[in-house]
Amino acid sequence: MHLRYSFRIEPTPGQRVALARTFGCARVVYNDALAARKAAYGADKSRISSGVLARRVITEAKRTAERAWLAEVSVDVLQSAVRDLDAAYRNFFDSVSGKRSGRRFGLPRFKSKRDSRQSVRFSKNGFRLRADGRLNLAKIGDVRVRWSRPLPSAPSSVTVIQDAAGRCFASFVVEVEPAPLPPAGTEVGIDLGLSTYAVLSDGTVIGNPRFLRRAEGRLRKAQQALSRKAKGSKNRAKARVRVARVHAQVADARRDWLHKETSRIVRENQAVYLEDLAVSGLARTRLAKSVHDAGWAAFRRMLEDKAARAGRHVGVVSRWLPSSQTCHVCWTVDGKKPLHVRGWTCAGCGAVHDRDLNASRVILAAGQADRRNASGGPVRPGVAIPHQAGPVERGTHPKPQPVSTGRQAGVPAL
Repeated sequence: MHLRYSFRIEPTPGQRVALARTFGCARVVYNDALAARKAAYGADKSRISSGVLARRVITEAKRTAERAWLAEVSVDVLQSAVRDLDAAYRNFFDSVSGKRSGRRFGLPRFKSKRDSRQSVRFSKNGFRLRADGRLNLAKIGDVRVRWSRPLPSAPSSVTVIQDAAGRCFASFVVEVEPAPLPPAGTEVGIDLGLSTYAVLSDGTVIGNPRFLRRAEGRLRKAQQALSRKAKGSKNRAKARVRVARVHAQVADARRDWLHKETSRIVRENQAVYLEDLAVSGLARTRLAKSVHDAGWAAFRRMLEDKAARAGRHVGVVSRWLPSSQTCHVCWTVDGKKPLHVRGWTCAGCGAVHDRDLNASRVILAAGQADRRNASGGPVRPGVAIPHQAGPVERGTHPKPQPVSTGRQAGVPAL
């Protein structure tokens, strides 16, 4: 499998100027290629091949006075920009046709030099690693890298990224072999929340660190200082960077915490089960800031990625599973409960439940049932008890018979 290893790089002032020039040239080539494709499709609905497009926006453009400065940067970066446009169109068409699952991709859009994040990609022909640990980038030079760990294999490409705070990173694509962990004898269900970040079915409670809420004081002062600066001034640019640095510190702290928690959960459990939360819908409610601060989507993505490498299993149960309404002892569905109700007593068996702990155990049982049952079988756990129907059988059902309007045996006339 292919993974990305990201490291902080420290370009010199001259190298920063060269990087800014490279970002701009790659952006111009991408926009020119997108404009050419849009014009060709608008004229006669034709498609320009990648080779013809690259020759037009790179090779032939360098011979013109308007684009002669494209020769100042590596051609490898410019070719990568054209390939990125091909990938963007391919993702769009695969998403529309159904070949690509998930949220639909939109049509490629023009890039702006005012974007807070700039990036360029170098293939094998555009970079090399020096013996002294420096990264040599074509027409930029040897850049110092803060190595925090060794690369597991030779990288196939590197993407140089500059974020809104002005920090630069080198993201290497390397190929690694899966490293399965020794089998663990435990499985766990996880109920995610806001008052506590997660409650595991074994009783473990993970507190919510609330990184953004804790940084709101510093962020408020930085944004107030930014609002007082004149638009277009150098002081406003400096104030914008200070705001971006606070946001970057929050994002870094949250990412580091998520990595540590997900690594621990994957290491200690053979299977992990989660609920398929509608994060995009919850992010439109009054809890939007807290939902975004929690980073549930990143938590799930990290769990799935690390489980795939470690030989673990991550199961996702349906978001329509009434985990907060179902008793994990007798499986009685006890009805909806307001958020302020944190504990309840089952009407069927009399068991007293903590809301989050009970939900995590219901998610664990539902995930185990989904994993154990064959396709088309029952997907919810349950036992046949007098006041509750058992699992629903899959198959065809007889059509309902029409009700006769005439008098039937045993039914008195009206």
